[in-house]
Amino acid sequence: MSTAVEATGFVMCLVSWLITGAALANDYWKISTVSGSVIISQRQFENLWHSCAENSAGIAECRDFESMLALPAHIQASRALMIMSLLLGLASMIVSLLGLKCIKMGSATDQSKAKIAISGGVLSMLAGLCCMISVSWYAYRVVEDFHNPFFGGVKFELSTGLYLGWGGSCLAILGGGFLCSAFKRMTPEGKKSGFYGNKAPRVYTATAKSDPDSARAYV
Repeated sequence: MSTAVEATGFVMCLVSWLITGAALANDYWKISTVSGSVIISQRQFENLWHSCAENSAGIAECRDFESMLALPAHIQASRALMIMSLLLGLASMIVSLLGLKCIKMGSATDQSKAKIAISGGVLSMLAGLCCMISVSWYAYRVVEDFHNPFFGGVKFELSTGLYLGWGGSCLAILGGGFLCSAFKRMTPEGKKSGFYGNKAPRVYTATAKSDPDSARAYV
């Protein structure tokens, strides 16, 4: 059972890493809203790297953000957190693969491989946390500007990239938790069956008592 749980956690970490990469590359982190707007033939959408405009014919024109220092703080932080999430996720997959119970690695003991698997699980949860903070912070700013009556710019709504990020981060955290279930393998065999361990049963044999009446009969 432990082997199946750890293998499932590794697969979840792999899928979450792919989803996180797709979220980072997705163009639609936020898209212009049509609520209360007269012009609906053109829409705008942005991600962490560029801003695009699309006309009614489906032709989009994108422009990269020219200056990184001129960007808002939440976009700069989201970039860094997403890149950290991908790097931590890659490290998690490499480490946890070496720690899986079904993978034979030299003369490593089961306890040492369990420690490696737990390290991979912790890295995966950190990767998921970085991605979660990134997309949640970005979404918070989008929602804040949308409900701000004094905001004079184009109002946006949440879009595909953010939902991919949330899904990938949840998978990474859950998969890391499954990998951390390897801590059960770190328990010595003698301590798995209760507080007193597996002790060999003791057999007590009663000593035969001599009959004093039979002893007098021979005198």
